Amino acid sequence: MILIFGGTTEGRMVAKVLDESGATYFYSTRGDLQDIQLAHGIRLTGGMDVTQMTAYCQQHDIRLLVDAAHPFAEALHRNVVELTRIIRVPLIRYDRIYPPHDSDLVWCQDYDDAMRQLAKQGIDRLLALTGVNTIAKLQPYWQEHECWFRILNRGTSEQLVRKAGFPSDHLVYYQQDDTATLLQQLHPQAIITKESGTSGGFVEKIEAAREAGVKAFVVMRPEYPSSPDVAIEHVNGPHGLRRAVERLLPEFYPLHSGLTTGTCATAAAIAATHRLMTGKMPEQVPVILPDGETIQVAVHYSDGYVSVFKESGDDPDVTNGIEIRASVKRSDEFEIHGGEGVGRFTVPGFDFPPGEPAINKAPRQMMRDNIHENVSITISVPDGATIARRTFNPRLGIEGGISIIGVSGIVKPFSEEAFVASIRKCMQVAKASGSDRVVINSGGKSEKFVKALYPDLPQQAFVEYGNYIGETLKIANGLSIPNVTLGVMLGKAVKLAAGNLDTHSRHTTMDKAFVMEMLSEAGIDLDLSDLTLARELWERIPQEKLQDFATVVIDHCALHCTPLLPNGHLTILLITDTGTIFSTTSGE
Repeated sequence: MILIFGGTTEGRMVAKVLDESGATYFYSTRGDLQDIQLAHGIRLTGGMDVTQMTAYCQQHDIRLLVDAAHPFAEALHRNVVELTRIIRVPLIRYDRIYPPHDSDLVWCQDYDDAMRQLAKQGIDRLLALTGVNTIAKLQPYWQEHECWFRILNRGTSEQLVRKAGFPSDHLVYYQQDDTATLLQQLHPQAIITKESGTSGGFVEKIEAAREAGVKAFVVMRPEYPSSPDVAIEHVNGPHGLRRAVERLLPEFYPLHSGLTTGTCATAAAIAATHRLMTGKMPEQVPVILPDGETIQVAVHYSDGYVSVFKESGDDPDVTNGIEIRASVKRSDEFEIHGGEGVGRFTVPGFDFPPGEPAINKAPRQMMRDNIHENVSITISVPDGATIARRTFNPRLGIEGGISIIGVSGIVKPFSEEAFVASIRKCMQVAKASGSDRVVINSGGKSEKFVKALYPDLPQQAFVEYGNYIGETLKIANGLSIPNVTLGVMLGKAVKLAAGNLDTHSRHTTMDKAFVMEMLSEAGIDLDLSDLTLARELWERIPQEKLQDFATVVIDHCALHCTPLLPNGHLTILLITDTGTIFSTTSGE
């Protein structure tokens, strides 16, 4: 069993990642103000000291702890580390992603140091964005200078304000993205904020201050406690968390995740560059993934190159175990090349033109984001040409080797049974939220676009179907959900339109002949002989015919989907890569 100390945005993410397993866990918060839906978690509320924590963990056979509490919750962090020392179980610290310490900011060790630096720079008008609990800590400052505090508009916050004796006419309240507005209204000389990380709105606050031309004072986050006999695994994102749980408590997930070829190539390139520049050869290197989090990847050194052996986890993948190499040399500019075993694009429609190595956009960007030296990188895969014959590459127009791919950097495997069970639980939570509409979508990208159409729906009303569109609609019907919106991008839509209710590439590929039929229905004449990816159609179809084509695709999708929701209304949204949405409603 796993025990999470949450109450933050990070706590929500931890719960979401653990819910993927289908296993039960505990989620603990001091208070009950956080609104969180747990698919498989058991909610605990009320503060506990170390003795109470110890008793609870022993009583419930806790075998792994996850500390996802606020970075400034120092007392709780100390208690969790001490608890780990006592009960001898692994501890994962799920931290935030922190921007670098830019030199134009005034960095403060603590609040006393902040007041010293405010006085040194003669700041007499201050907007404090540090929260209601810091009013007492900054009392010596606001008793002598004009100061506003931004706080949450709730009773507990007002009580703390009254207790500290802070003037109520100098309170402002949280509203969405209101820092810039407050700066325009109040005209402070400076703001003070905590180093709260990207999820704490730190970047937005600093950018607003910069645009307004006011100084920003930052109270640095406290260092996370350590103990000589406690091993702490630090992660700062969902992929690193899952991989840590898989390693520390292997039985929690029935299937384990792996790394994409893009992450492996990036890690090898990072290590090769590090050796070239410093002569050092660490066993693991940090890799920043596309979502901004950092994971550690094991590397192996040889004469002239560095290798990473791909681990696919439990996802069936012919590239599992292959060696991906990177060799690096100094250059006048940053360059990426494909060597032995890396395929080449031979047709248009990919991220790069024919003749370029089949290293996709996301892995190239990962290398640029991780490597800040002017080097020439060559990626090679010794067995790539042989393995490529067992992939879809030849059919897609990629010849000579495998592709270096991966959008997220991580391969997340799911058995069909486990994935559908997870969808069912999420749909139950969505119904329990009280929303009369559930929006189902394939993943984060499509969900971002669709959310803009339904700003008033709760987060729980948005459910990812992955590839299991048919199963998700059947679940919605079984739960008597009255209104369902299906968001789908073109790659899955052309498969769905042909009647494939499971759109995974292992089971189905784009049927060009059927796409031609749909184009004909829409009155469009195109040569698709060199079509590689369905999304290319958005560029090839004349602008004035896009709606006609979208209508045909949606109608074919509805033909297969509407019967699965006989007692509800189905809205189908066809979404482009840039967020344009075409729609129609059926079942009314």
